[in-house]
Formats: sequence, structure tokens, C-alpha cells
Amino acid sequence: MDRDWEERVAAAWATFDTWPEDDAAGFRATIDKLAAELPEDSPLGLFERACALDSTGHSADAAVLYRAALAGGLAEASPYKGRRTKIQLASSLRNTGHAAEGVELLTPELDAPSNELDDAVRACLALCLSSVGRDREGLALVLGALAPHLPRYQRSMANYARALTDPA
Repeated sequence: MDRDWEERVAAAWATFDTWPEDDAAGFRATIDKLAAELPEDSPLGLFERACALDSTGHSADAAVLYRAALAGGLAEASPYKGRRTKIQLASSLRNTGHAAEGVELLTPELDAPSNELDDAVRACLALCLSSVGRDREGLALVLGALAPHLPRYQRSMANYARALTDPA
């Protein structure tokens, strides 16, 4: 889509926290209007609509649209938004009692090309792992993601993270 559309979408999202909580439908309508400028099956439009649903407490409905966006080629149209979709879909799956699917969706992302979403992948995967009773693995992911950001103890925390899941 063109830069103007992306900027208008970003501007709409920049207002999200200013919307009254009792007017979530109004925010969703704003995003729906922008998405309607695209073809009905546009993965970008589906993604934005899913985000609006998810951000206003409709995880199950959002999951349907996230899946449609991925199936419609979002990852090819925008690899960054494709990765965001996987993170957000996994979170929605966890919120709706399907954390195991979230684990399946995000685990391959640990080996995906690195970008600024790496820590978000690990954090969301850790929550999904915890929800399926794999707390040690989740904690290991979180500590491993946190370690590089610490002013000291990076090596120790990285080693502790590995030790949580490495039986040796």
C-alpha cells in the first residue's frame, strides 16, 4: 500500500490511548474505515483490523483475521508485519485457551532472521510456554532475552538461562 495510507494508519494508532475505554467500537470503526480503502482480502487491511480487535479485547475475533492475513500473504507483503502477526496471533491464542498453538506458531521464529521483534517473540513464547506448563523453558527464554540489556551480569544471566533447560 502507499506511504500515505500507512501514515494515516500510524496516525490512527497514535491516538489509541486517547480513546475512551467505553468507545472501543469507535476506534475499531476508524481502523475499519482505513482498511476499507484496500481490497477486502488485503492482508494489510486484515492485519490492521485484527490489531484493532485484539487491542480492544476481542482476541478470538482477532485470531480469525490474523490467520486470514497470514494466509493472504502478509509475510510476503511485509515480513515485519508478518512477524508481528505471528506474535499477536500467538498472544490471542493464549488468551483464548490455545497456548499450545501459540507455542507451535512462535517456536520457528526463534530461528528466523533477527530483528527488533526478537525479544517480543521470546516474551510471548514464554507466556505461551508457561500456559502449557513449561515454565522453566519460558523463564529461560525471558532471561536469555533480558541478559543482553543488563548493564552487568550478561554472561551469568545467559548461562543461567541455558542451565534452566540444558540437563548437562
